Amino acid sequence: MTRIGIDYTAAVQQGAGIGRYTRGLIGALAALDRSNRYVLFSAGRDAAESWPTNFSRRALPLSDRHLAILWQRLRLPVPVELFTGRVDIFHSPDFVLPPVVAARTALTIHDLSFMRYPECSSPPLLEYLMRSVPRSVARADLLLADSASTRQDLVDLLGVPEERVRVVYAGVEERFAPVQDDALVRATLHQYGIQRPYILGLGTLQPRKNFVRLIRAYDRLRRERNLPHQLIIGGGRGWLYEEIDACIESLGLHEQVRLIGFVNDNDLPALYTAADVFAFPSLYEGFGIPVLEAMACGTPVVTATASSLPEVAGDAALLVSPTDEEALADALWRALDDTALRETLRRRGFEQVQRFTWKAAAQQLLASYTELAA
Repeated sequence: MTRIGIDYTAAVQQGAGIGRYTRGLIGALAALDRSNRYVLFSAGRDAAESWPTNFSRRALPLSDRHLAILWQRLRLPVPVELFTGRVDIFHSPDFVLPPVVAARTALTIHDLSFMRYPECSSPPLLEYLMRSVPRSVARADLLLADSASTRQDLVDLLGVPEERVRVVYAGVEERFAPVQDDALVRATLHQYGIQRPYILGLGTLQPRKNFVRLIRAYDRLRRERNLPHQLIIGGGRGWLYEEIDACIESLGLHEQVRLIGFVNDNDLPALYTAADVFAFPSLYEGFGIPVLEAMACGTPVVTATASSLPEVAGDAALLVSPTDEEALADALWRALDDTALRETLRRRGFEQVQRFTWKAAAQQLLASYTELAA
């Protein structure tokens, strides 16, 4: 029996992104492994979740910001075992490691976008990541990457030997499937003030998500193809998002482009299902879970040729250069207008999703823990 500590803070504090990744992965791990002992550690508050008897929780009355200051900025040598108790392995699923006494360490690096596209990060965040992440990468006994693309970035940008990195893919929850309840779909759309037909984009409002080019491509379709669709973009405001507002203002698209804010997880299947196409032209993604979620709901996907997205999408989406607005507009039109292509993308999407399950991800993670314990 191995005693494993896991930083569960992102799962508690973040609704999307790394929070969803951590909840999905550790939830699947709990269903898979009843032999080892786990301590889920989090800052700020506890999560109202039930766990098997081999899982225990430790919640600190400190915020994640205070812990980051304590461990990453001030670099105070307060070991995480002070909070978790003795552990054989400590796993941080969120870029940085705390001090440890004797535990072997696993560190998940979701992406190195702050190094590939530093202009897309806010200056304070960039300064923090550039200092803390390479230091944590150097300390970790084993690195876990969301994709082969991220693994290669670790090799290329931080000089990590490839044998130190294991790929642990993300998965798609089973609740992501075409929603058959028309009343539920109508109620969800009404809740967000959405009318059909629409193109859906999703992601935190920040430059890396490439929403400005998506809006310009959409405007091109409206002018050249008399497109009747709205463009609906769901996601909370992150950083450096002012250009998105300015683009909507300059093009006069207040009625046509809707920024609906953060979307509750439970509402996502209905929003994907009702969309005519899902657009995800991100400049860089460590994995890109929304691509697979849309496919699982039967929605044709247009995404980018950048980073991990071809790895995730396979041949089940239309891929375009994220910087080519004309190609993006053309791909959106093909996905909307070509009935045979829509059906092909839908069928291939259902097949592609089967390659990425949280159970498979948990098996990969458990194999990594076993390797560390040995």
